Amino acid sequence: MPSTLTSLNVHIVFSTKERRPLIKPAFKDDLFGYTGGIAKDLGAVPISVGGIEDHIHLLLGLRSWHRPDYVIRDIKSGSTKWVTKEKKSIFKWQRGYAAFSVSPTRIKAVKKYIENQEEHHKGVSFEEELIALLDEAEIEYDPKFLL
Repeated sequence: MPSTLTSLNVHIVFSTKERRPLIKPAFKDDLFGYTGGIAKDLGAVPISVGGIEDHIHLLLGLRSWHRPDYVIRDIKSGSTKWVTKEKKSIFKWQRGYAAFSVSPTRIKAVKKYIENQEEHHKGVSFEEELIALLDEAEIEYDPKFLL
């Protein structure tokens, strides 16, 4: 086969440092747009970016040559620098992340889920959400490292 053909869709979740409410309403939409722009500059396809004051969700289409950990590192670093410089706000992301593969048949559902984060979190905490996502994906974890 003379070409490489892939479908590598990933739902990525990470929180702000110590899960503090650092994503302010005044710049939330700009941050999500900027974050998607970083992903695009890295060659990824930002399908959806959303979240609330203490965490972010990204649904990205990755290329065969992407290393997810590098993509996430660059997104975290670039967005932190942007918020600090442009919005004059103290901002840091928590170390670590969760990443889940998404089949093409589930992209619309995951995109809708990310777009409805505000409503979703009226009844579910970030920790409850993360545990549910990890359990659904059958990812083993130590609860002490979820804080």
